[in-house]
Amino acid sequence: MAIETEQLRYVIAAADNGSFRQAAKSLGLRQSSISRAIQQLEDKLGVSLFERQATGSRLTDAGRRFLSEARPALEQLELAHKAAGAAGRAEIGVVRVGILTSLAGGFLRELVRSYAIQNPEITIDIRDGGRDEHVGAIRRRKLDVAFVIGDCRVADCEISPLWEERVHVALSKGHTLAGNQQLDWPDLRGECFIVSRFAPGPEVHDYIIRRTADYSTNTEILYKAVAQETLMNLVGLGQGITLVSAAWAGIKLPELVLRPLIDPADMVRFSAVWSPRNDNPALRRFISVAHTLAGRVRHGTSDWSPEALGVASIKGGTFVNGQRLGPSP
Repeated sequence: MAIETEQLRYVIAAADNGSFRQAAKSLGLRQSSISRAIQQLEDKLGVSLFERQATGSRLTDAGRRFLSEARPALEQLELAHKAAGAAGRAEIGVVRVGILTSLAGGFLRELVRSYAIQNPEITIDIRDGGRDEHVGAIRRRKLDVAFVIGDCRVADCEISPLWEERVHVALSKGHTLAGNQQLDWPDLRGECFIVSRFAPGPEVHDYIIRRTADYSTNTEILYKAVAQETLMNLVGLGQGITLVSAAWAGIKLPELVLRPLIDPADMVRFSAVWSPRNDNPALRRFISVAHTLAGRVRHGTSDWSPEALGVASIKGGTFVNGQRLGPSP
């Protein structure tokens, strides 16, 4: 036996107003519509819910018992409807974000900050990890979006390049190269690099191998079973040097300095990766804010405009060191 939500609403209105006529007036309906709907409900239940009188209507014992259950049930249904609508508008929910760089500064920090301001009801769940780990989590719906190095195609996923950061050399203040304001790969001959065994260490290792090969330089690289922050402290203690993105410039650690690599090839592109089958509305909003901040608003999509999102794109359509990614797609 199916009971319609409107029938519950009419019963509650009739009980609260003391008559079908007043109930109809409060709901902006005809009295005959209210009366007919309640009569149909009474027929379904097999009991009378109201005593009809010339001066109005009042609940029967069965009606009072029914109303004691119907009122909270209707309230719960209305709450569920509002929650579903809010989730659809990305007003509540969670967006799970995989990163492999620092949130100390740069584009990613500004993105998280802007999104949180515009969507205070949404929880931003940040998770560290490597590229392969993040992509696997996206495919399993354990992550909504990840920011990875490069813009190579990822099977079953959407990928969009957003910003670039210059690679920096991290070294101790007492290092002989610390006095240089910028560095190039020939300056690093004979240096010992240290990288973390954990993300993003393996990608840093591969980057060092690739770039030193361009200069025909043999390089010593040591893995350390520590997290990135501990690795940076080891660098500050003179245990070796390493490479980081420009976002690390926002972190102040004792005895640590960062120096940019000046070669144009030492600009790292970061891209957003997500599944096109992910229907999380909070994710769509997050991707939209990211594109807007990067100055890469898609033509013909007004909901991706800065005005619609309430955010401002970063000057020049790019971020970090003034490197422009190119025109909007």
